[in-house]
Formats: sequence, structure tokens, C-alpha cells
Amino acid sequence: MTARVDGVLLDVDDTLVDTKGGFAKALTAVAVEYLPHVPADRYPELLAHWRTDPGGHYKRYTRGETDTFTQRRLRADLLHRTFGGEPVTEETFADWDALFWGTFERAWAAFDDARAAVDALRSAGVAVGVVTNAGVAQQERKLRAAGLTDVPVLVGVETLGYGKPHPDVFVEGARRLGTDVGRTAYVGDEPTTDARAAHDAGLVGVWLDRPGARRDDEHHVDADALRDDGIVVLPGLAGLPAALGL
Repeated sequence: MTARVDGVLLDVDDTLVDTKGGFAKALTAVAVEYLPHVPADRYPELLAHWRTDPGGHYKRYTRGETDTFTQRRLRADLLHRTFGGEPVTEETFADWDALFWGTFERAWAAFDDARAAVDALRSAGVAVGVVTNAGVAQQERKLRAAGLTDVPVLVGVETLGYGKPHPDVFVEGARRLGTDVGRTAYVGDEPTTDARAAHDAGLVGVWLDRPGARRDDEHHVDADALRDDGIVVLPGLAGLPAALGL
């Protein structure tokens, strides 16, 4: 098989780093402190609410329409209102966020297959970098905590002033990686924002469909239909080099 790519751009959250697991721990801490009336068996609902962003606040952040702290406060407030908690105001957010974000940061860890996959790509002579919808400095800290400091963050949400799924973001990532767009793969955990958007921008789109990791609004996604459109679908990073013909 002839290699399909010269470069691979990777997402960070829920691709290289187990962000879902980190959010689960952070939201458990929030529930114990601020939502004690919510029983533990409903904690998965808190996690699903946070990850699906029903208010669209994180999406506005990725479009450059708000800042990271405002979107997080509004998401916190919506979470509280949805589950019967007190409003999260500008005055109370600092303490809330210290608990939430502090717990989240301490939980940052790479997936078991991340290190080996990066090493395998590099051994195959492939350039590797990150394109993310979060801030560059934050993601560099996250990768450092996960033991992946050798993976450069090439594009963050502040690089162009907006993030994925805009095609410019993927094209800029390939430019900074030094590879032709058509010979560059993008690997991410979201079927639309990551894989489909990268594919439509001219890259090789790869959807990392980890078992049990889909958000509530992704359960309907037909993996076979994506494959029919030329998008690579994988259950983990271990199979990435082979799927790209490396």
C-alpha cells in the first residue's frame, strides 16, 4: 500500500488526552460541593450536558465570539439551572471555576494508545502536530501533563481568531506542518467538526470513534456512511498508521 500522507494533524481533547474522564472527575467535585441534591447515579447526565454544550457557548467561543472564561461561566450557570442549582454569577464563578478547573487539570492524562501512535507516525517519517479548538498555551500544558511535549501545538482557537470546523483552520495547520493539504490527515473525535470538516477542506479526515466516547448528539452518526464518503473511521489510535498506509 502506498502511504496516503506525509503529515498528520491531531486533535487534543478526547483524541490524545482523556478529556471526558477529566471532565467526569471535575463535575463530580462540582456536584458534591454545589449540587448535593443530585444523586451520584445522575452524574453521567451532568457529564453529557457539559460535553454536548446545549447552550452553544463553547461553539461561540470557537467562532471567536466570546472568551474562554465567559463561555465556561455561562455553561456552568446553565448546568446549575438545568439540575436545580443556584445560578453561577460573575461573583460566584471564581470559586466554582477554581474547583472545576483545578480538578480537571489534575486529571489530565494521555490515552494508553497515544504515545505509541505518535512514535509510530514519527518512525514512519511522518510530520506530526496539533490543531485544536482551545487555546495554545492551555493545550501545551495539557500535553505536558500527558507526557506528549514533543507534539507541537500548531493552531489554536486564537491563531486565526476562530476554530474548527472552518476549513481555514485545517489548511493553516497543514501549512505550519509543512505538508500539502491533500497529503495531510486530520484525526479527531468529533465526526462533523473534525473528520467531516477536515475531509471537506481537502485533508484525509479521520474520525476516532472510541468505544463509549460519543456525545449524546453523536449516537445517530452512521460510521459506514462516513467511510463511504472517504472518511477513515477508527476505534483507537493504534490502527492509525496502517489505516494511512504507513
